[in-house]
Amino acid sequence: MRDQGLSRRYFFYGSLLAGAVPAAGFGSQASLFRAGYKSPNEKLNIAAIGAGGKGYSDINGCATENIVAMADPDDKRAERTYAQFPKVPKYKDFRQMLDKEARNIDAVLVSCPDHMHGSAAMWAMARGKHVYCQKPLVRTVWEAQELMKAARKHNVATQMGNQGYSNPGARECCEIIWNGDIGNVTELHAWTDRPGRYWPQGPAVEPKEAPVPATLDWQAWLGGSMPRPYSPAYVPHNWRAFPDFGCGAIGDMACHILGTPNMAMRLSETGPVSVECIKKDGVGKYTFPHQAVIRFDFPARANMPALKLFWHDSLKGMPEFPGVPKGQLIGDKDINGSLFMGDKGMVTTGCYGERTRLIPDEKMKDYKLPPQLLTRSPGHYRDWIRACKGGSPACSNFDESAPFVTWMLLGVIAMKFEGKLDWDAKKLQFTNNKEANRYLKPSFHKGWKFAG
Repeated sequence: MRDQGLSRRYFFYGSLLAGAVPAAGFGSQASLFRAGYKSPNEKLNIAAIGAGGKGYSDINGCATENIVAMADPDDKRAERTYAQFPKVPKYKDFRQMLDKEARNIDAVLVSCPDHMHGSAAMWAMARGKHVYCQKPLVRTVWEAQELMKAARKHNVATQMGNQGYSNPGARECCEIIWNGDIGNVTELHAWTDRPGRYWPQGPAVEPKEAPVPATLDWQAWLGGSMPRPYSPAYVPHNWRAFPDFGCGAIGDMACHILGTPNMAMRLSETGPVSVECIKKDGVGKYTFPHQAVIRFDFPARANMPALKLFWHDSLKGMPEFPGVPKGQLIGDKDINGSLFMGDKGMVTTGCYGERTRLIPDEKMKDYKLPPQLLTRSPGHYRDWIRACKGGSPACSNFDESAPFVTWMLLGVIAMKFEGKLDWDAKKLQFTNNKEANRYLKPSFHKGWKFAG
């Protein structure tokens, strides 16, 4: 029985416990504790930064563990979550929560608006806390790189909230591509209907000043952003339209929809050589354009040829492409999906890699999936929780997600300029536009230094 226990636990913890096996075998939680890990059966103490909106679903996604503290500057937005956890300590400012509750916290969920993702994650990691950070991880390239470095430095378990990375369909897509079933992929399209009816962007949007609601701590919500008057145009729903707070449709959906292409086409290995916003309609003074098409050009990677990738947002219906039968593209109810175009065939997927299949439809009649090459995830939250307790790194940990976000966020900058931006992935800078390089790193308001 002891040998079976050793085998099971060593399989779970892998090489993380190499050299830490007691002479008498594992046998007890105490030995795991001395090795620096929790037992798989021991619950994590999790704090949440952001309790309303996406914070509600993130907290409930980790409800198998102990929720021990919450921070949200907007009591109204968080009221449903607060009612569910009436005895949990609550704060307006996450810095106060992390300082006061540090001893009670093992791990932190970061589910606040995009502009504070990086700072919140850094403050948590600097205190030795594991971090689950919502997509798009951060707003800028510099922040993504700093988070990756900090996660390594503090040796914490991390995960970005792009749950498509845990979808079995995304991994099936990788196996189809890598098996050569559609040949060499040289063109790829991804699309979404956001912002569309979800939030307003464009010339009609103007953030008009208004009294701050009694339930909102406006300064805590702004965090490290430059001071400005409160406007209902920002809070609670539409902040991602504004470059100082969000990343538009790219920040909302590209981490999901481009996740499968990033994995299957190994895009993070090189990053793009250029990015260009080839179409933008409804350009606003304060917000991102209402609609955009962005082209990324990737060089050859390993045994894969150069690739043209197109991002289309604010679509009102499913897109149409030459050679693709009408009505056969995959998209969820909100019109989000992707298309891989190879020299031997095509593959389409949904937002999270779901319902991956060959097109035209007749190619699926006698098709058999390739042998399984990739492991299947236990679930995106569970994957992270397992990593926090000493298991293998989560599938979208910061070593994986930061390089992905680094190239994806270049599309956000491209919307600010006309013409192609040439990118040096090693130096992490544009080579033909010094002005564009200013947007690679954010500014921080006094009192909100990036490393806590």
